[in-house]
Formats: sequence, C-alpha cells, structure tokens
Amino acid sequence: MIPENTKKLGFGTMRLPLTDPENAAAIDISQFCEMADHFLDRGFTYFDTAYPYHKECSEEAVRRGLVSRHPRDSFLLADKMPILRVRSAEDYPMYFEDQLRRCGVDYFDIYLLHNLGRDRYVNVQKFGGFEFLGKLKKEGKARLIGFSFHDSADVLDQILTEHPEVDVVQLQINYLDWDGAVAQSGRCYETAVKHGKSVIVMEPVKGGQLANLPAPAAKLFLEFYGTGPDAPSPASLAIRFAASLSAVKIVLSGMSNLSQLRDNTTFMQSFSPLTEEEKDLAERIAKELRKAIAVPCTNCRYCLEVCPKNIAIPDYFGLLNLHAVTGKKSNMYYERFSMNHGKASECLHCGLCEKNCPQHIPIRRHLEEFAALYEAT
Repeated sequence: MIPENTKKLGFGTMRLPLTDPENAAAIDISQFCEMADHFLDRGFTYFDTAYPYHKECSEEAVRRGLVSRHPRDSFLLADKMPILRVRSAEDYPMYFEDQLRRCGVDYFDIYLLHNLGRDRYVNVQKFGGFEFLGKLKKEGKARLIGFSFHDSADVLDQILTEHPEVDVVQLQINYLDWDGAVAQSGRCYETAVKHGKSVIVMEPVKGGQLANLPAPAAKLFLEFYGTGPDAPSPASLAIRFAASLSAVKIVLSGMSNLSQLRDNTTFMQSFSPLTEEEKDLAERIAKELRKAIAVPCTNCRYCLEVCPKNIAIPDYFGLLNLHAVTGKKSNMYYERFSMNHGKASECLHCGLCEKNCPQHIPIRRHLEEFAALYEAT
C-alpha cells in the first residue's frame, strides 16, 4: 500500500503553468522544475499524471521536470491507462510502454485505469483491462493498481465487488459534491471504505471553484477565520476536508504556479484534520454555493477530446457560472476563449461531449443558454 509516512498532498500535473495561456501544450518547464523541487524539499512525494493531460504533454513534462532531475526512489509516480482509446487487448501494452517511455521510468508506483464508469467498464471487461493490471503488478511494473472513477456509487460497488484485487480507487471528493446527486462523493467514499480500499482524491477544490469563493460564501469564510496575515486560504479548507477522511491516503491538487504550491504545502506540511466547527463551516459554504452555480463543471476538459467543432465548452461554462454568481458578463474573456475555438452556437448536438463528461452535465442545453447570453445580437 501507499507508505503510511507519505504526506497526504499530491501534485496533480493536469493544470501545470504555461508559457502561452492559449496553448495547453506550452508547459512552462522552468517553473514546473522549481515547483517540483519545492514540493520535494518540503517532504511531499506523490506526483500524478495521465496520457491526455496538457494535449499529451504532461507525461513528458514529468520526465523533464521530475524524473530526470531526482532519484527514482525519492518520489511516487502515478499514471493512468487511457481506456477511452483502447480498441483491443493489444492496445493496453502499446499505451503502457509509450507511457513508460514518455515518463522515463521503468515502473509506476500507482497505475490506474483512467476515468472508469458504467459505459467504459464494458470495454475494459471485454478487452481484459483488469487482467492487464494484474500482469503489471506481478511483473513489478506497477506497484499498486486501481482506477479513477466518475459515476454512481452503485456502479462503483459493482466494479469493486467483481474486482476485489485492486488496491486503490481515485474518486472526486469535495465538500460541495459530498451530498450531491451527480458526483455522489460521500456515497462513493463510503463504498470504497466498505470494500477496504485506499482512496486517492481528485478535484478537492472542484476545478478552482472552492479556491475562489463568490462574495456570499467568502463572507462566511472570512467571518470564521478573519483576515490576518496567518489566515488560511479557501483552498486549504477544501483540501483539508478531503484529507480528513480516514481512508484517504492522497489528496491531489492541480497546482498552476509556485504561489499555489507554497500555500498548499504550508497548510499540509503538518496536516491537522478539520474540527467540528470547520466541518460545519464547509457545509454552510456548500449550501451557499449551491444557490449560485449554474453548471457543475470541473474544467477537466474531457469534452474537448471529442468535440468535432472544438468548442471551448469548459471556458464558456466558467463564464456562465460567473454570470450566475455576479450577474456580469465578460466580453473580453469571451473573445479570448472563442479565439481558435468554435462558438457555442456552432454545436452540432451530436452528444459526444455528454458521453465523455465525468460530471454527466447536459452540455448541449447549457451551450444553448450560453449562446443566448453571449451570441445574441
């Protein structure tokens, strides 16, 4: 299992710093190197990547910024099989060997099937995905095996019942989704606990929504903690909420700059679980946020992998949520987001995005709302 002395904060390489904010492949390697060094210097060791992150450039960035610069036994590295692309049993070793090459390693400490759910489980079963994981573990190419998951607790229960051999499950857990009907964070966590699995947490700040609280929720936070120089950040409440759960071994944070990393490593350096009063605060903030958020998008950008019109769906939904919270539009950001991307009104209503969305968002309907708000003459 994940060593007990491993600090609970993990470095997610899904939102790395960029030299060009319009190009997800333009990773700022120099800044990432500095961030990785600082992370390790403070005693944190867990790094997480995946095949499609940053237009398939995240794994190479991990090699350049981490693997080639630090001893292999000084960090833990997790990667994920892109099961959406697998069309036959032969694809598994092909992708895996490519990932080893991209990352510059001989093995992964944790290896997961990426974004497993009801529909994808069918093909994973058909093509022997779990058997492949077992082979990797037997050969020492993956120390721990499991899957990341976006679906209902009932589906999770089925998969863990049929495949008790997995070591870990990566779940979306945050205080906003804890009682939610879509992500079902609380129910999925309890299901993993029932099956005795270690839990890795993704989206603890829900794509940044819990790090940048709107005014009514921010007021609750500030009234509780104050505004002094030692006051914590909203992100700290969200990450500590997830880390306070006993079965959680790692909480991933997709840190985009050194400032975020310094903040996260500071409050997680000597981690303390939430008090009962802080748990109550998180619940009150969640209730306030649910009043305003129009689209529960986490900016994972899986929809963009399949959109035939290359519509900037997550960016447009961010603007829709901004309008829902503040009542304001941002034409400047709309012009920026729509540059080199399709407009919302160009949606073909093919539904591919909705099939690929971990949050099960009715994307087509929200794109119509966005088009009415931003594209109406």
